[in-house]
Amino acid sequence: MTTIGQAASGSTASNHPNQLDLAQFANSIAARQAGHRKEDDPATARERISRADTRSVVPLFLWEAPIDADLLRIPVGPGSMHVERYGHGGSAILLVHGFGTCSFLWRNVAPELALANRTAFAVDLFGYGESDRPFDADFGIAAQAEYLDHALTALRAARATVVGVDLGAAIALRLAATRPERVERMVLVNPIAYDDVPAKDVRDLQRNTARYLMRISRGILGAAPLMRDLLTESVADPAHMPDKLVARYLAPYVGSEGLNHLQLLARSIDGEDLDEIELTQIDQPTLIVWGEQDRFLTHRGRDGSAPERLAEEIPGCRIAKLPNAGRLVPEEAPEALINLVLEFDGAGAVR
Repeated sequence: MTTIGQAASGSTASNHPNQLDLAQFANSIAARQAGHRKEDDPATARERISRADTRSVVPLFLWEAPIDADLLRIPVGPGSMHVERYGHGGSAILLVHGFGTCSFLWRNVAPELALANRTAFAVDLFGYGESDRPFDADFGIAAQAEYLDHALTALRAARATVVGVDLGAAIALRLAATRPERVERMVLVNPIAYDDVPAKDVRDLQRNTARYLMRISRGILGAAPLMRDLLTESVADPAHMPDKLVARYLAPYVGSEGLNHLQLLARSIDGEDLDEIELTQIDQPTLIVWGEQDRFLTHRGRDGSAPERLAEEIPGCRIAKLPNAGRLVPEEAPEALINLVLEFDGAGAVR
């Protein structure tokens, strides 16, 4: 049987296939996801935590997965979240993706954290990836922080080190401010804050919707014209975002329904969810990882970028700069990120 990871791997037939080909490939991945997914009844989700489904997840661009994930369905109120658990028994590390991606982002990071005696939980935010997406649910930053709080309860993880990328970093900040007992420490990767909520990637997507209106209105391409630009600009080196990886991330947003949902997720990002946070009162140890090639973070002269300003306001915050990485550090520099997380978490470097 072909797994999702296998379907997304391999060489590309062309460096620039047309968008219809990309959308068709994303459709095939989405169909495989639907066929492989086994939904849990919320009433039995807790039992599944202790005897989790052990179907393997094959990481893209790795010849051999160092460790497989347990795939879980976790009730969080209005629906269930998809969670991939790597490892057992070690202290918890919660991995939170950002806008336009999903738990697949962590496929090269989470297994290594598990091998370092940590339990890594890579989540699909509510409404993203393989998590539920009720039409009337709240997908904003504040709501996502609440869902993560519920997920940690269901996962029986009292506290966790929370690692978030772009939007996921903003959600981690919100969780640390509103549920401080849940967050042991934070690693914020290219965090959005201040005037970058929503960030330029989301604003560009919303603006480009009108540009592609005639094509996407036909329902064939879905979000392909929008997502391709967003994802390829999320890395410094285009080789780290080949076309089939774009298709893998595009899979949840195929067709007109997928496009409408993507636009709903974009509209749900509201800076007011962070404005009410008093950054100077955050007392969890915090590390900011800044991929300096992130094209979506605004640089405001003497005011600095969001990572620099956060590092100044959060007490004791440290900042690590990766000069050759863009927004999606887990795609471009997974080993560097693993080392930074484990060093910050007290485990020491693994490479």
